[in-house]
Amino acid sequence: MKTVTASLLLPLRQIADPGFRGPLLKGLLAAILAFGGLAVLADWGVGALVGGDGWLATMAGLLGGALVLLTALWLFVPLLLAITSLFLDEVAEAVERRFYPALPPAKGASLSAQIGANLSLSLRLLVLTLVILPLTLMLPPVGVVLFWAVSTVSLGYGLFEGVAQRRMSVPESRLLRRRRRNEILAVGAVLAAAAVVPVANLLVPVLGTAAMTHLLHRGKSG
Repeated sequence: MKTVTASLLLPLRQIADPGFRGPLLKGLLAAILAFGGLAVLADWGVGALVGGDGWLATMAGLLGGALVLLTALWLFVPLLLAITSLFLDEVAEAVERRFYPALPPAKGASLSAQIGANLSLSLRLLVLTLVILPLTLMLPPVGVVLFWAVSTVSLGYGLFEGVAQRRMSVPESRLLRRRRRNEILAVGAVLAAAAVVPVANLLVPVLGTAAMTHLLHRGKSG
C-alpha cells in the first residue's frame, strides 16, 4: 500500500517540472481537440436523425444534446490511452531523471511494438465502452460501476505496460503486470475515478504515466 500511495503522490510534486510542462500542454490540447471532435460528430449525427421544426424537434434536439455530451464523456477514457502514447517516453524520462538517476538508458520493446500494444488496448476499451453505454442509459448506476471497473483495468494495465515496455519486451511487461496486478489495479482505480472529473481528467495521461513509472521502479526495491 505504501508503494501505491507514493506512486500516486510523487507525480504531484513534479507537476511544475519542465519535463512535465510540454507533455501536459500537448496532452491538454490533444484531449480538448479529441473531446471537441467527438462532440461535433455526435451532434451532427443527432441533427441528421432529428431534423425538422416544431416543439417535438426541439425536445428531441435537447435530448440529443444531452446524449451527445454523455457519449463524448463516455468515450473520453479510451482516447486518454491513445493520447498517452504521444508523450509516454517524455514523461517517464522526466520521472526517472529526477527520482531514479542511477537507472541505465531505457532499452525495451521497439517503438512500433509499444504503439501497437497501446492502440490495441485502446480499441478493446472503446468496444467495451460502447457495449456498456446502452446499459448505462437504461440502468445508470449499474452502467457507471461497470464503466469504472473497465476503466480501472484498462488505464491500470495500459499505462503500466506502456511504461514497462520502455525497459523490457512486450511479453515481459505483461508477465510483470500479472505479478503486480493488485498494485496496478489500485492505482488504476484512482486514475479511473479522476478520468470522469472535469479538468482533472485532462491531467490523467501525464500524471498516470508518472504514477506507473514510480510503481514500476519502487516495486523493484520492495
